[in-house]
Amino acid sequence: MFDYYRGMKYRSIFLSDIHLGTRGCQAGRLLDFIREHESEYLFLVGDIIDFWAMNRTIYWSPLQNTLVQKVLRRARHGEKVILIPGNHDEALREYVDTSFGDIRVVKEHIHTAADGRRYLVLHGDEFDQVTRHHRWVAVLGDIAYNFLVRINAWFSWMRRTLRISGYWSLAGYAKRRIKSAVSFIFDFEDSVIHAVRGRGLDGVICGHIHSAVIREVGGLTYINCGDWVDSCTAIVEHFDGRMELIEWGVTKPEVFVEEVLAA
Repeated sequence: MFDYYRGMKYRSIFLSDIHLGTRGCQAGRLLDFIREHESEYLFLVGDIIDFWAMNRTIYWSPLQNTLVQKVLRRARHGEKVILIPGNHDEALREYVDTSFGDIRVVKEHIHTAADGRRYLVLHGDEFDQVTRHHRWVAVLGDIAYNFLVRINAWFSWMRRTLRISGYWSLAGYAKRRIKSAVSFIFDFEDSVIHAVRGRGLDGVICGHIHSAVIREVGGLTYINCGDWVDSCTAIVEHFDGRMELIEWGVTKPEVFVEEVLAA
């Protein structure tokens, strides 16, 4: 997959849930992805910086710093970079409709694809009832999720030591197997689709729940970017308007494992 995507250029790239400022942020993999993929538009769809985690402890690696500089450089060189804050970086919502470093900050954005289809681009936390009404539960869940990610780094190290190929995600496995997690994902998707249908759009591109997918639901397209903590996924728009999910997490697991274990 890595060789296939090398040097690819797209009309748009959509990234969400990078969680800069945490040990779980897979900055090394994302840097690889950014270097190998160019685009006219770059959408940062929320939770780019994790202020929630940084309130507890701050981890900012050289790779994370390089990643920020890379994005700022691309914006200076003419790539249209749009940032949509999420709940973990909600402090940035105070700067909606302003720009910094050639990056435009908006609450949400209606993106017209090359084929004329119109997508609502937003983070999606407003459709998460736990985040909206029970913030303390969301914070506890965030702590538990980060714990799973840390454990997964050790599992990945053991798999590599035992020469077991491929990338396996403990957090992803838990999401797929725990019924309440699966139910939450479907409830979230239904809520988002209902809102988009009421606005007369063709689909939605969001993040928030760390579950990447492109799915047709009742004539509308539901797209979730996934994340760069656990799965390392991105959505790209081709020049004909076709949307594609790229799973970059299967390419270089060593980068993340070595960074986390060294922390």
